[in-house]
Amino acid sequence: MIAGLPQRLQEFEPTHAEALRRVDALHPAKYALSRNALDGEVSGLSPYFTHGVVGMRQAVARVVQRQRLNFEDKLMFEFAWREFFHHVYSREGDKVLRDMRPTSVWAGTYAAELPADIREGRTGVNVIDAAVRQLYATGYLHNHARMWLASYVVHLRKVHWRAGADWMYGHLLDGDVPSNHLSWQWVAGTFSSKPYLFNADNVAKYAPKGDFKSWVSKGSVVDQSYEELDDIARHQDDVGLEAGTHSGVTEPALLGAPPAEFASTSLGAKPWGKRSIELIHPWAMSERSSSEAAGAWRLGVLHLPAHASLPWSERRWHWVMRRLQHVCDGIFIGDVSGLRQSLPLRAHGQTSSTAAPHPGYAAALEAVAEVSAAPRLLVNPQQTCRSFSTFYEQVKRQSRSVSALLNGELF
Repeated sequence: MIAGLPQRLQEFEPTHAEALRRVDALHPAKYALSRNALDGEVSGLSPYFTHGVVGMRQAVARVVQRQRLNFEDKLMFEFAWREFFHHVYSREGDKVLRDMRPTSVWAGTYAAELPADIREGRTGVNVIDAAVRQLYATGYLHNHARMWLASYVVHLRKVHWRAGADWMYGHLLDGDVPSNHLSWQWVAGTFSSKPYLFNADNVAKYAPKGDFKSWVSKGSVVDQSYEELDDIARHQDDVGLEAGTHSGVTEPALLGAPPAEFASTSLGAKPWGKRSIELIHPWAMSERSSSEAAGAWRLGVLHLPAHASLPWSERRWHWVMRRLQHVCDGIFIGDVSGLRQSLPLRAHGQTSSTAAPHPGYAAALEAVAEVSAAPRLLVNPQQTCRSFSTFYEQVKRQSRSVSALLNGELF
């Protein structure tokens, strides 16, 4: 277990009941007061949102039944950031895997691979090594820890953001390409107006009180002024790891397919019989309602060609597979195109660039089934918004209030 962190940020039971328990524990005012602290009042809901265990609209609707929530609340800002990244992905698609704009932060060539000392959490910079240990142990990181780690990787170690983004995506339980990769680009300066930098004072301000010494980074390379760090980001080469010998951890393997215990794809001869089929993928694992019990046959699908380039940790595979086994009648693991001859024409699934934010899934599912877009919380502007502020202003102009938005009442 990770010292100093609340239990809810270390263990994530992949159930609908646990997702709703976390939603019901949300308190907008408390969230606003401590959300920036690694041990603050954050919910840990992101794995449940990412994998469709609970929808954001459902979550916000439950919150407003009990408490006031408006567009100026920090909690709504947090939800909106996720919707913003998915808005960009819905308009730009796999372009988010490349620099969204040319960067002039550093004139050198960023490395294409993440150094072993970072992967093994032995850089000698406490905040970086602690973040790596937590990522591997829990599959989760507070947003501040993600930004600190990304900033160090890109601006001090001169590694291209894509290498870091792919690595972190694989180990996060909540990793989705829009939120993860565009966040790395925002830090790198390829999706923002300037690079994101942090220093030791910033870490000390938000480090968990119960394990402060493991995170505080006085005396390390990040213990400098922002002006000095900006100079490193723009004009200096890789700072390297800290002097001395530092103990590390073993990086869990990233796998392009579920572990062997989940490898069976034997479904028999069309076990759905005469029932229609609903395709369930890892980003749309909603609970089956009682009224659906005798309805569509739920077929879970794992499109392995899409996972070959963006593999997952064993921890994430176990989380997803446990959930799929619970909500599906059967699971297909392989190339989804192989289902084309088996599925009846009435097969349907819910997928889109927003519902399946992993390159390769949307096209594969659309080739074998009728598809529909997943519901969003906020309106989706027709033109790509390149900044969160522009996006959010458009959303607010078209919506009277959060409650009205949930009811579909737009200006």
